[in-house]
Amino acid sequence: MKRLIAALTLSAFFSSVFGQSLTSSRLLSASKKTSANSTSQGMSSKSMEETATANDMDLLIADPQLAMSMPNYQVTAGDVYTLAFAVGTNPVSFSLPVDSTYRLRVANLGVLNCKGLTFTELKTQVESLVSKNYPMGGVQFVLTAPSVFLISISGEVIEATERKAWALTRLSSFISSSLTDYSSLRSIAVISEDGEKKDFDLYKAKREGDFTQDPYLRPGDKIIVNRIDRKVSLEGMVERPDSYEILPNENLKDLIEKYGGGLAPLADVTRIELYRVHKSIDGAGMISYLTEKDIENDYPLYCYDKVYVPSYEDLKDVVYLQGAVGVSVDDPEKQTTVKMPIRFYVGKNYAVMVREQRALFTAASDLQAAYVIRVENGEEKHIPIELQKMLYDSDYYSTETVQSGDVLLVPFKLFYVTVSGAVAKPGRFPYIPDRDWRYYVGLAGGIDSSKNSHEKMEILAPDGSELNKEDFILPETTIDVKENSVWYKWNNVAPTVTTLLSIVSTTLAIIISANALSK
Repeated sequence: MKRLIAALTLSAFFSSVFGQSLTSSRLLSASKKTSANSTSQGMSSKSMEETATANDMDLLIADPQLAMSMPNYQVTAGDVYTLAFAVGTNPVSFSLPVDSTYRLRVANLGVLNCKGLTFTELKTQVESLVSKNYPMGGVQFVLTAPSVFLISISGEVIEATERKAWALTRLSSFISSSLTDYSSLRSIAVISEDGEKKDFDLYKAKREGDFTQDPYLRPGDKIIVNRIDRKVSLEGMVERPDSYEILPNENLKDLIEKYGGGLAPLADVTRIELYRVHKSIDGAGMISYLTEKDIENDYPLYCYDKVYVPSYEDLKDVVYLQGAVGVSVDDPEKQTTVKMPIRFYVGKNYAVMVREQRALFTAASDLQAAYVIRVENGEEKHIPIELQKMLYDSDYYSTETVQSGDVLLVPFKLFYVTVSGAVAKPGRFPYIPDRDWRYYVGLAGGIDSSKNSHEKMEILAPDGSELNKEDFILPETTIDVKENSVWYKWNNVAPTVTTLLSIVSTTLAIIISANALSK
């Protein structure tokens, strides 16, 4: 019964001790975040941008749970551990900080040298030491506050500085915000606290997964970022186009096969372009053309060389679409003739090519009047093309195949508005969207006021329905300006009336004269 009570007491004690320790750690992290948020609210946006990187490092949170979950977490000067066990029925706990000597005093039981040990190894030693002295002590040992320490960085960086890190901070994440366009990722020196210097290649860590080249940082480390020796760019038909920092013995072959991942299926190695900008090399600013043989011979590269591997697609034949293709329907000012090159494979049917370019044909395209201009034996031929069927009949295929140099000419579809009646120049005029009757009557010379009064007219849409004067005019609308002036109508019939009256008066005069003579 006493043992059961002691066990329950110890259990409650350990829960209290370690729960408080972890809670304290979380509260510390939360308070740091809250403090940071409060501070940032009082800063200008410019100040926040300038100090963003520094704040990120100042607010570094060392996570004890993450550290204890990592089997390779190394005991670090500044770590704080909590040890709890029972002496008889009395629970006791100790806070055990690790200083720079790495000699850890375990209560009054002894001193352990923890330099170079992982947390798991230290935990085993501590628990063993306590258990020898208190076999029934139920020892518990946890990391409650991982160490945070300063690391210096200098060399080819934005500025030499010191920033915070902890034992699970890798080299790559620490330096990322300090690099310039000229910083090397292949040659980064880390000098340890005892003066040992090691060079690391972050490219190998990133590309090959060799994380020994991206080490965890330790207290007292000094990082020196060297300047690039040769950085070249690789573009075009390779699997991994990018800019690469190559090593002293590496050239074109390694650039394409090792860094670029090899050639893509459509790579054209007969005309690889090399653009050289190195001022100290003959031919700087010039383009050279290399071949597959130059790859095999590992053609030498210089810093800032640009290598472009073209595609066989670039060598495909070209047909031209010209006229009303890819033009706006709503904006007449943009309805200009376009000549557009389209690449194709030999033997392609015109119907297939047209369907592939379906989006280029708009309501402005006259599909009924299109034709192909082809030059054969020095003579120009015009070949009619059924664009309407090609676009809207999936079963239709042309008898014509696309030939290199063909020009498929697509005229503009023209719409008109007819103006008749009492205007100066009746006729048909090109349709312009969003215009009313005044525009088209103006094109016809305006209303002849001698023939029309009160702008009386009839506006008929293409379907025969009547439009109001306030409506925009539609294509193929008819505007009939009425000849409704009274004086105009009188002038039209006045000569006839005058002639008739003259005839009548003459007749009456003859009759009267005849009667007078007969008497």
